[in-house]
Amino acid sequence: MEQRGKRKELLGIVVDTKMDKTIKVLVERFAKHKKYRKYIRYRSHYLAHDPLNRCQVGTKVRIIESRPMSKLKRWKVLEVLE
Repeated sequence: MEQRGKRKELLGIVVDTKMDKTIKVLVERFAKHKKYRKYIRYRSHYLAHDPLNRCQVGTKVRIIESRPMSKLKRWKVLEVLE
């Protein structure tokens, strides 16, 4: 089977596991400000599908883009790193 395109992958830390089969992942990235040339930390939260409920708070995970599974959930857990 051939893929139509490369899906995005992100690394993050699990910050919430209160939902069933869903985790909240915090992803941080650094980017340079265009005018002031200072590095700024940007943070984003993503809801990811965890079908086996194997992630705990503080776990480092890799998530991958997927089809929409609910109103806000568009990512899946690819692997648990720690």
